[in-house]
Amino acid sequence: MMRPDPNQDSFVSKAGTIMTVAGWIVFGVLLFAFFNNLLEKQRNPNQDVATVYRGDVREVVLQRNKFGHYVASGKINGREVLFLVDTGATDIAISESTARRLGLKKGQSFLAQTANGVTKAWFTRLDSVSIGDIALRDVKASILSNAGTDEVLLGMSFLKHIELQQQGDRLTLRQ
Repeated sequence: MMRPDPNQDSFVSKAGTIMTVAGWIVFGVLLFAFFNNLLEKQRNPNQDVATVYRGDVREVVLQRNKFGHYVASGKINGREVLFLVDTGATDIAISESTARRLGLKKGQSFLAQTANGVTKAWFTRLDSVSIGDIALRDVKASILSNAGTDEVLLGMSFLKHIELQQQGDRLTLRQ
């Protein structure tokens, strides 16, 4: 009669434990990814902005997020950014870190009044700004030294060229 090898049982037990732990880790990572995606969609429900054409008019409809803001993915100089529509901002307002990432040049400095108080800022020009197929060229912007977020405030230097219509929890932009 053959006796079971105790080393074999120990190996099988260790392998089973490792596989169980690995399975729980994979499950945890997948669960994190799912909820992270869900939270990001609540923050930015306009990740995939669609443009509707009505004759010569381009139209983009933004859904308000759970915090009551209109946040949308867009582009500055062809590079992806996250916009926060802000009719109270004179210019497009960009944090220094985002400006560096986009390769923007700082122009003349000035003091700007923001929701976070007075801060040092610099004028800059953007070659292009777009949300969906709504786009403008050569747009005035400001780089802010105290912007606490990488969201770009989509201010009136862009919005004054666009027709805005808010209805319920939707904001329609037309160009």
